[in-house]
Amino acid sequence: MKLYYAPGACSLSVRISLHEAGFNAAFERVDIATKLTEHGYDYTAINPKGYVPMLVLDDGSAVTENTAVLEFIADREPRLGAGGPLGRTRLIEMLSWLSTELHVAFKPLWHEANAEEKAAAIEAVARRLDYLVDDVSELYLFGAHFTVADAYLFVMLRWARAFGVRIPIELAGYFDRVAERETVRRALAEEGLAS
Repeated sequence: MKLYYAPGACSLSVRISLHEAGFNAAFERVDIATKLTEHGYDYTAINPKGYVPMLVLDDGSAVTENTAVLEFIADREPRLGAGGPLGRTRLIEMLSWLSTELHVAFKPLWHEANAEEKAAAIEAVARRLDYLVDDVSELYLFGAHFTVADAYLFVMLRWARAFGVRIPIELAGYFDRVAERETVRRALAEEGLAS
């Protein structure tokens, strides 16, 4: 497998999940601004969508969209999914919410926006984080074991910290727990990032 990634982007959650699953993968950095890979290739010729992550499988087929890539990993390593009779459905439900509600709320913070738009985005992210407080009443989103959804939420909590978003104390503790995982420390180091 090969993961196309950008340091600190949502693709970091895929790198963490690949390490958690114990899957061997190669990693190729993409400069999102120039759309060039670290080896000088035009990334839009590889992935016309032009953004990360993209996971290329050993047979040459590719999976894009963070939720799809994370679900793919959890499907192949069930311990990274949610348990119970509705486990897969609950995992997809959480990944979808993280993508369409929380992740998208950061958009004005990543792009040109005026101070009022950025303040509104910070408040929107904070409200969405408040929603998650009850979901981390145990160690992780689905109880005592780590899932691909935890990897995704961790990345967005990194963003929230970077943008000065108010983070509920329960999620601050959650962030610290996830940051201490060996696979998370490894992924951050590989991308040249601090927690």
